[in-house]
Amino acid sequence: MKIIELPIVFEFNGQTNTIFPSLIIANDELTLVDTGYPNFLPLIEHEIIKKGYEMKYLKNIIITHYDDDHIGSLYDFKEKYPWINIVASEIDSKYISGELKSERLVQAEALLEHMPLEQLEFGKWFIKQLKDLKHVAIDQKVQDGDTILHSECRVVATPGHTSGHISLYFPKLNSVITGDAAANENQGLVIANPHFCLNMDNAKHSLRKIQNLQADTYYCYHGGKITI
Repeated sequence: MKIIELPIVFEFNGQTNTIFPSLIIANDELTLVDTGYPNFLPLIEHEIIKKGYEMKYLKNIIITHYDDDHIGSLYDFKEKYPWINIVASEIDSKYISGELKSERLVQAEALLEHMPLEQLEFGKWFIKQLKDLKHVAIDQKVQDGDTILHSECRVVATPGHTSGHISLYFPKLNSVITGDAAANENQGLVIANPHFCLNMDNAKHSLRKIQNLQADTYYCYHGGKITI
């Protein structure tokens, strides 16, 4: 088993940005962790193929949490590769499938009411982005401590950024895929996008939780991997 990061470079608001979905390779099966923004399927496909892998071996997609930069292309992946097993936490599954209105949308709509005029346009755009996300049913709902991927991966509940946020721990590799529980900032682990965190106390606790795993490598969606 091994984990590789997929650097996805894109333009946003006139700036160049990069996100780092993870690809897990085990027993000739591929597992993608998070799917980028809407319309990112071709970018992620290109990166996977560039790394020397074939899309027909994509078996699973694991979603760390409900946010438009993590689930944006999930529907497109499921449409194109209908055999894919989609995994997410029991909590965030309800938002991804559309069973409940997402926490992020509730937060964005509440913030809009008190938003300064100069930020209003972005606030309305962000709400539209969230409302336009297509719902996808979750095939496998997981909780803290569950083992997946032939028992090679342990689910670690890391709430704060969202209530159902999960990270992934690989004991044999001594590696963690953090999602947005941590970001790489100057080769250190910090809380990712703190202004979006739904519960800052939980986010701080979750960061300590994954730091206490004392992994050799942390694969951060924002900032890329850190090798300790």
